[in-house]
Amino acid sequence: MTSHLSIELEQTELWLLADKAVYWPQQQALLIADIHIGKAAAYRRLGQPVPHGTTQANLQRLDTLLARYRCEQLIFLGDFLHAPESQTPATLSQLHAWRATHPSLAITLIRGNHDRRAGDPPASLGMNIVPEPLLLGPFALQHEPDPHPTHHVLAGHLHPAFRLNGRGRQSLRLPCFCIGARLSLLPAFGSFTGMMEVDADPGRRLFVVGDEEVWQVV
Repeated sequence: MTSHLSIELEQTELWLLADKAVYWPQQQALLIADIHIGKAAAYRRLGQPVPHGTTQANLQRLDTLLARYRCEQLIFLGDFLHAPESQTPATLSQLHAWRATHPSLAITLIRGNHDRRAGDPPASLGMNIVPEPLLLGPFALQHEPDPHPTHHVLAGHLHPAFRLNGRGRQSLRLPCFCIGARLSLLPAFGSFTGMMEVDADPGRRLFVVGDEEVWQVV
């Protein structure tokens, strides 16, 4: 078990990080799926009692990763903002303050389904916002897990998780990386998101994350 696990995919080294992200050493790129900034704020505006501080917690986790790994680019695989209601003055102020601490970092957002509904982040955040897919090296970086005719897909959207079964009725569901032959899924980075269980199908490698470690289960 380790805080990151190196795998080879399409003859390319990728690091699966225990904080539910992928680091691509050759590109010095950090890949993040489904951060869902402002989700709690959107729920509170609908009158739902949900936790405070999730945006700041997610940004602090990003800061930790950017300090730990040499990054020239940060790529969001969709669902950066959760909803139109996420664009509150408080949330946008936090984002601008965070961006000011990383002025030279190239940031790309590949629009996901929530981004299309929430609207693009303000131009003042200095993000390159593009439709899917973004072709980079052997990979098609996407939000939706749709096959690509020529490139291996790295996608988010589904928030994959795997259930570990123990003795009796004990079980534990953990976020996971789902690495397939031509399509792979990243877990949701956001700390306030749901999960979808995936099975251990043939030809699929599953790597779960928990307690600041990542390990292969299938």
